[in-house]
Amino acid sequence: MNDLLPRALAHILAREPALEQAHLVGGCVRDWLLGVPVKDFDIEVFGVDEDRLVTALGRWGRVSLVGRSFGVVKLTLDGRTHDFSLPRRDSKVAPGHQGFRVEFDPSISPTEAAARRDFTVNSLMWHPRRQEVLDPFGGQADLRSRILRHTSAAFPEDPLRVLRGMQFAARFRLTAATETLALCRSIVGTYPELAEERVREEWFKWASQAVEPSAGLRFLRDTGWVSAFPEIEALLDVDQDPEWHPEGDVWIHTGHALDALVAGGFWQAADPETRIVLSLATLCHDLGKPSCTRREIREGRERIVSPGHEPAGGPLTGTFLARFNTPPSMVARIVPLVTNHLAHLTDPTPRSVRRLALRLAPATIEELSAVITADASGRPPRPGGEPEGVTRLKAVATTLALAAAAPRPLLLGRHLLERGLKPGPTFTPILSAAFEAQLDGAFGDVDGARDWLSFHLAESSNAPEVPPTNDPASHP
Repeated sequence: MNDLLPRALAHILAREPALEQAHLVGGCVRDWLLGVPVKDFDIEVFGVDEDRLVTALGRWGRVSLVGRSFGVVKLTLDGRTHDFSLPRRDSKVAPGHQGFRVEFDPSISPTEAAARRDFTVNSLMWHPRRQEVLDPFGGQADLRSRILRHTSAAFPEDPLRVLRGMQFAARFRLTAATETLALCRSIVGTYPELAEERVREEWFKWASQAVEPSAGLRFLRDTGWVSAFPEIEALLDVDQDPEWHPEGDVWIHTGHALDALVAGGFWQAADPETRIVLSLATLCHDLGKPSCTRREIREGRERIVSPGHEPAGGPLTGTFLARFNTPPSMVARIVPLVTNHLAHLTDPTPRSVRRLALRLAPATIEELSAVITADASGRPPRPGGEPEGVTRLKAVATTLALAAAAPRPLLLGRHLLERGLKPGPTFTPILSAAFEAQLDGAFGDVDGARDWLSFHLAESSNAPEVPPTNDPASHP
């Protein structure tokens, strides 16, 4: 692992006397053993007190004491910042994530320190001078077997560890040990202790980094913690028509759709926020089905249908996202992806695509296409891939330059001023009517907008004039 260390960090770990008992800990060791790229290196230092650590690190680079109250000293070397932590003892004294008494103790052994970590796969350490892995709780064996197992009986002290288990299961394709599931089930009632921002952080890691999102959902179900998110829990055992959904109920379908989403090139190439938006939209796309699903006779046979589930999912999505205080800017992108995920079932015209792009904003038709394709691919053994309706939709959107953006009004207030109109309350209805005409295809450039304005003003004053139709892409 030493070969992966930044040169400056490797140098001080090898040379600084105060760092003789420094160990690389946690995720960096786990990721190295898994062959996953390592981005950050966390170091735990044993056998020295805080003052000596600060003094020692200060000889090598810029030291920040921002994390000092948490026993963390930040050292910046060659433009990169690394966290050096002191071993500590945590004692649960009150509910909530702040209900801990923390004591820093340089005499704590590496094994004692590892015991306070959440899962065995995160309890691994690397000693850079001896170049060996310290594995007191069998984390390497669990990694090889893809087992997620709690490290010690201290696990329930922080209930956030259950949600961490959700995102770890999804990121590394892990299956929880039976005893870990039982322990998690025993503390379901502690969920209210968690602050919304801590819950959000775990959901966002699941949404932006998962390689098998369905594994995280299964972990939630099997631990009983899905009950903390009733909109998601409601998907369990909701039947679907076997002809269209041979894979099973809505819960099973949602897991398949999520796995298909993260395997797609669009999600993989997206920035972290867009990944979160797409994952949460796909998770929520069928939230309306539990309340809308019914059985009825069609063409002489009983069918399972869910009319109206698309719009019904919008408010439920908002409620779910509010449970962990999702930023409004992201909610504004996620909800319209849910409420328009059947848009590909109608033949796309320039008029309908313009209006769809406007309904989606600030989300885009490209993003909607990724969600729809994931939905269509979540029905094994039926073949996946991009539906023909999505291909047609994207083609029209690309022609109109609306695949990645919503239409913007071409006629603006300054154009009205050019015609000698005085600013006032008459501007709003004119501009609104112009934008509606633009969406309908009456014009497609600024010159056409000016022609439309001339006709509109003439019509308003009862002067006959032929309306322009210079948008070649326009049709009803």
